Amino acid sequence: MSLYGMMRTGGSGMNAQANRLGTVAENIANANTTGYKRASTEFSSLILPTSNGSYNSGGVETKVRYSISEQGPTTYTTSGTDMAINGGGFFVVAGADGSNFLTRAGAFTPDGEGNLVNSAGYSLMGYEYEEGVDPTVVVNGFGGLKKVNLADGGLVASGSTKGAMGANLNSADAVGTESSTSLSVFDSQGNERLLDFVYKKTGANAWTVEVRDRTTYSAGPPVVGVLGTKALAFNASGELTTTPTTITTTAMPGLSGTGANLASLTIDLGETTQLGYKFDPDGGEIDGNAPSKVAGYQIDKEGIVYVKYENGKLDPRYRVALASVQSPDNLVPQSGNVYSQGVDSGVIVTGFAGSGDFGSIQSGALEGSNVDIANELTAMIESQRSYTANSKVFQTGADLLDVLVNLKR
Repeated sequence: MSLYGMMRTGGSGMNAQANRLGTVAENIANANTTGYKRASTEFSSLILPTSNGSYNSGGVETKVRYSISEQGPTTYTTSGTDMAINGGGFFVVAGADGSNFLTRAGAFTPDGEGNLVNSAGYSLMGYEYEEGVDPTVVVNGFGGLKKVNLADGGLVASGSTKGAMGANLNSADAVGTESSTSLSVFDSQGNERLLDFVYKKTGANAWTVEVRDRTTYSAGPPVVGVLGTKALAFNASGELTTTPTTITTTAMPGLSGTGANLASLTIDLGETTQLGYKFDPDGGEIDGNAPSKVAGYQIDKEGIVYVKYENGKLDPRYRVALASVQSPDNLVPQSGNVYSQGVDSGVIVTGFAGSGDFGSIQSGALEGSNVDIANELTAMIESQRSYTANSKVFQTGADLLDVLVNLKR
């Protein structure tokens, strides 16, 4: 039995080294694959029971391990939709059948329908995003996730609804003094319209602000074009004490010449002060925008995907979801450089970049393969020598068995 066992042991060794060479070949082939994680072959001995005076040689078993938790080098690209994760976590992607997977390969580009897909055809998943409102995350699953779609809707315009205007009013001005500034707003068709803010001192620490539509305003009589008036009061330190600090203007439907509507605007005056300094408006701000085409896309470190228009406006559309497991190295690799949950990987937890154990997202960059070619070539030489040595063991056993058979001749 020992001769047969010797041959089986040699065959086991050759098979183990062949498995190792297989992982080496796969690693070298994917040395330039974005987000690829190297595979390695771990050996464990297989011991057979022995009896007095007789030794039964065992063999060797192999198990493939993946260095999924080991981050690869970061390379920079010129595409705003390429992403790399600095730290823990995986992108959530969906296959053609709707199944969800995890991946570190962040080379995403818009397809014909505007969905961000990687080179293997998997679609990036995220939550629809509204500025200032974080979407609700389903921490233990993929509920609520949608394909990140950046379809170009052509010209886009939006009317103004809210803004802010601040200014310093000179406390040394005489009662009746007027100072003015203006704010450019947008109607429902994206046409610009100028609103004048006229401040008038009415007494000690007391002013009024009047919002006038420059196109239609007339001092009258009758007075027309005044969209709103508010009294402002200040304390001895020059701080605004009026509450609420907002002024709401009157809507202007059916504007002459365009037929567009100017919505009622809520303007925050909370930054207004009264100090011993000249009248000093801060320029103000307003939402809405003139008609503009999509010029590109931007993704910040928190994974918020913005559509960038030619006028420079950034429109947040989605927030990229990240996912992780307790034991990333035990995820199950699938075709297309993606991973699925395994028995030993633990449950999937979802979240956002920069929160918990999730890393940050770097746009315009990709995570490269964590394969070291020098180490792989060294492992290849070692496996080749070991395979040859095991084949000699097998050949020696075969020769001794041949001698045994020939004893009868």
